[in-house]
Amino acid sequence: MPVELTLSAKTHGELNVYPIEFARHFGVRAFVTGRSGGVSPAPYESLNLGDHVDDDPTSVLENRRRVAEAIGVDTNRLIIISQVHGRDVVNANQATAASSGDVIIDYGDGFAVAMLVADCLPILLVDEDSPTLAVVHAGWRGLENNVLESALENFEHHDAVHAFLGPCISAASYQVGPEVAEHFTTVPGAVTPDTGDRSRLDLRCVAVAQLLALKVTENHITVASQSTDGGATFFSDRAARPCGRFALVARRVVA
Repeated sequence: MPVELTLSAKTHGELNVYPIEFARHFGVRAFVTGRSGGVSPAPYESLNLGDHVDDDPTSVLENRRRVAEAIGVDTNRLIIISQVHGRDVVNANQATAASSGDVIIDYGDGFAVAMLVADCLPILLVDEDSPTLAVVHAGWRGLENNVLESALENFEHHDAVHAFLGPCISAASYQVGPEVAEHFTTVPGAVTPDTGDRSRLDLRCVAVAQLLALKVTENHITVASQSTDGGATFFSDRAARPCGRFALVARRVVA
């Protein structure tokens, strides 16, 4: 069975973040940001990292600066791209302000890479045999578009990859229509009936099943126990609109 992990808050610079401790064994510093420690006003209070949700751009830039400082890079080496619910991969050392995709791959080139979410599933992939790591944005559209397959194409040996699945909306809070559920009915436990033609969808269940099908070893998969439900600790688009975005951030510190 995948390992379940409860993330604990720690202070990094000016922020309280949630370190992904197992990644340290592979020379990777990684954490999930929460809502606190930033400068954005309501309804984005306070560490909103999304520049597409009508928050003050100056506040977003300051929030990103604080995250870059906490992960240990200059702001211009914190790579954040436009996310489009697809399967395109962006190489960190080729990323520009116009880059879009749902996977950022880094080969130990001194960048920190970040994926922004507010109910979708953020995933970290770390190679134990090389400096390669990736962050993945996996909502239902990305999972249906095989974004994990696209990400893992950049790793030579899938059984050497360790995956971390971060906080996302829980199945109990994620009601979907038949047009969404139909994509995942073959995944055991992913879709449960709800009222009428509605269902509940478990994004992490889908992601685990896809990782296993792609030959990632089961005991190399770690799943955060926390969810975004309610939006108190992590931003949740279903709990409140408009809202900010939190991030899964990672960088290689030992080649």
